[in-house]
Parts: sequence; C-alpha cells; structure tokens
Amino acid sequence: MVERQSASMSSDSEVILCLLPSVLALFLFLILIRRKQQQTRLHLPPGNMGWPFLGETLGYLKPYSATSTGQFMEQHISRYGKIYKSNLFGEPTIVSADAGLNRFILQNEGRLFECSYPRSIGGILGKWSMLVLVGDMHRDMRMISLNFLSHARLRTHLMREVEKHTLLVLSSWKENSVFSAQDEAKKFTFNLMAKHIMSLDPGKPETEQLKKLYVTFMKGVVSAPVNLPGTAYRKALQSRSTILKFIESKMEERLKEGAENIDEDDLLGWVLKHSNLSKEQILDLILSLLFAGHETSSVAIALAIYFLPGCPNAIQQLREEHTEIARAKKQAGETELNWDDYKKMEFTQCVISETLRLGNVVRFLHRKALKDVRYKGYDIPCGWKVLPVIAAVHLDPLLFDQPQHFNPWRWQQNNNSGASSSSYTSMTSSNFMPFGGGPRLCAGSELAKLEMAVFIHHLVLNFHWDLEDDLDQPFAFPFVDFQNGLPITARRHQNQSHI
Repeated sequence: MVERQSASMSSDSEVILCLLPSVLALFLFLILIRRKQQQTRLHLPPGNMGWPFLGETLGYLKPYSATSTGQFMEQHISRYGKIYKSNLFGEPTIVSADAGLNRFILQNEGRLFECSYPRSIGGILGKWSMLVLVGDMHRDMRMISLNFLSHARLRTHLMREVEKHTLLVLSSWKENSVFSAQDEAKKFTFNLMAKHIMSLDPGKPETEQLKKLYVTFMKGVVSAPVNLPGTAYRKALQSRSTILKFIESKMEERLKEGAENIDEDDLLGWVLKHSNLSKEQILDLILSLLFAGHETSSVAIALAIYFLPGCPNAIQQLREEHTEIARAKKQAGETELNWDDYKKMEFTQCVISETLRLGNVVRFLHRKALKDVRYKGYDIPCGWKVLPVIAAVHLDPLLFDQPQHFNPWRWQQNNNSGASSSSYTSMTSSNFMPFGGGPRLCAGSELAKLEMAVFIHHLVLNFHWDLEDDLDQPFAFPFVDFQNGLPITARRHQNQSHI
C-alpha cells in the first residue's frame, strides 16, 4: 500500500513538472494579451515593452559616456521620438526626452505625478529619506533643510566653512605627483558635510571611519538590489546599520546635555531643537542629506576639473576673474572670501552651469502618474512610471548649439550666438534643470554652486593641472563616475600662491 502511494505521489510530481512550462507559457501569454488590450484602448506613445518582467531595464542601465545620452536613448529617440513607452525597473514606463513634458511633470508634482523610486533605493536610504518621501512629509523635511540652508547662513557660516575645507584639501596636494581628483573632490565635500551636519572634524578617527563606511554604502546604492551574502547591496545595508548607530550615538550625546544646551551650529543640533521628528525620521534625514550633499557636489567638482583642461581660454578667463577678486581683497586687507566676492564670480557661474549641463550629474528622475494624463495627444495611464530624462534635454542640439562642446560662454547674456537677453533667460529657465524643478527642486542647489565656485577660485589661482589618463572619462552607471578616479598631476603657480 505504501509502495502504491509512493508511486502515485511520484506520478503526480511528474505530471506537475510536465505541466509547469505550459502553465508559465500560458501565464506570460495572458500578460501579453492583457497588455495589448490596454494599449489598444489608449493612445500610448510608440515604443517597445521588451521582455516580460525585465522589460528593457538592462539596456537602459548599460554604462555609457556621461557627455552623451547613451546608445539606448539615442536609438529609441531616433526610432520612436522624444516621448516613448518602455518597461523599466519592472514597471510599464513613459520615457520623456521632451523639454516641455519634463517641465509639465515637475510642475505638476503632487497633483498629476509623484516621486516613485525603486524599492531598493528606499531600502538603502530609508523610508524617511527625502529622496523617496512624497506629500506633506516630504514638504516638512524639505522645509527643515531649507531653513538650515537659509540665505543668511550661506552668506556667513557656510561661506567660511566651504573656503576652510577647500584650502584644507588643496594644501595637501603634492607637487608633480599623480593623484585621484575624484577622491580629492569627495574628501572635500564629505568633510564639509560631516562638519556641517554633525560637527565632525576632518582627519579624526571617527570621521575617517564614517567615510569608509560611507564608501561601502554608496557602492550598494548604485549596485543591483541583490540581498545575498557578499553582494555590494548586502554590504551597503550592513554599512547603513553601522552609520545609523553612529548617528544615534551622537544624538544621545546631545540629548544628555539637555534641550536648552543643544548647539544649533550643525544640522543635527538644529533638528533636535527645532523639529518634532521621531528618532527614525531624524536618522534617515541625516543619512540622506549626507548622501545628497556629498555625492552630487563631488562629482560636479570632478567634472569641472575634467572639462577645463580641454578649454584653455576658459581657464584663462577664470584666472583673470579670480585674480581680480584676490587683488581687491589684498588691497582691502582682507583674507577670507565673502558673499560680495562670490557674487563677482560671474564667468565662474557660466563654467558651473556648463559643467552641470554637459556632465549631467542627475541623469533622470523617477515619477509615477497619479491620474490618467494626456499630453500632446498621448495617454499616460494612471500608475505608470514616468522618467523625465534631464540629460536628454541638456544635450538636445535643437535647444543647445553644439551640445557635446564645453562652451561656458553660451551662458553669458551677451553671448556670441546672436541670442538676445530675453531668449537667453527663457532658455536657461525652461530647459536647464540640473537640480530638478517644481516643489522637489534640490534644497541644496545654492550650497552646491557655492562649493564649486569657491573650489574653482582657489584651484585656478594656485594650480595648473594635467589629466594623466586620456581614456578616463565620466561614465553614467547611471550615477556619474570616473572609473579610474580621474588621475591628475598638479603644479603650483610660481608667481603667486594663495594657500
């Protein structure tokens, strides 16, 4: 009897195994049929949904030169136009390389569209991270950041700190030695944000340990979300846990001193004293701002170091602008830069804008349609992912003349292209969105530009530098990175030194 039951069970298992491929094939067929029926009811943009589940994600995320839109985007735009459908990150998606649609998406944040990053990003940064929050909670977190990054604070405290940390990094550069410019930029921005957020001093053991943990953390943010032992994602989750414990210990130290004695000089102290956030919310806020304030600014500075040697006239004009500022300060008996000096850096702002346009630190944004939306005759169904591709607009030859060419003068109102002042203003406000736009405009955008300007000021006054690896160029992974770290050789100017 037992033998008959065993034989019966074995026979049932064989039947199930035989039927399983047919069932899976039927399941996939039904998905394709349902998708086809939905598409016939709606006037969706043209495109290719790719394979079930995977879609076209692997092709979309394939690394490419950061000064281009990549082969995937180029081929799809050529074939389908600037608005097309796809299946990315496991979801049906509308991809937009259209400047008008991108503005429409960002301006209608919270009404027609909302932020919708993959779950893996939320798993790394935390559910209270500003990057993934939506609605009132995002607004409240953003207001905390904006209050701490107020114009008055930028003009005084942050201006001094940015210059101090710039000089600290540049003074360590050794004559005629090869080093990673990308690592130096990251050192500068990390030390600045660690001081700004938690009053951590550069070079101290706890700061250096946090920096190492953060490097592991960042590798996981840009890796495949595979939570298995030994993977970059698993290591990043472990680093996140250790970082949060460190931040929590700093919180407890402050709270022991009593609320009335908490120092407001850094963000942690300011939040503890002026907000009603929970401990978990504060931890995720601190972690996400350390990520946002450090990573994007360091990449932008590395991009400027990379682009400028290819444009000697820009370096010359920068030196003239900053030499004049330094000369005026010397005559006034002043040593530290102030806000008036920063406002005089007009051509520097052109260089910054061009660096952000051509390098595209933020390539695209993740959004989701909250309602059925119609745009230019196309339907964007409720619940579909929407990707406004900022880089595609910045590199559009119909909007920017010779978009692959590094040309800071395009940002001058009296530029040589024949464009009037009004058309210049329209172009910059409408099509240039390096920090996003709408209600989710980057809260740290002014600080990022201040960091770049002060770093460039001291860089061009004190150094001449050469790129040591002609093949090392910025690649989008999709986060922009230099694979070899952007090795350079720096030489101090003999006739003048300001460090």
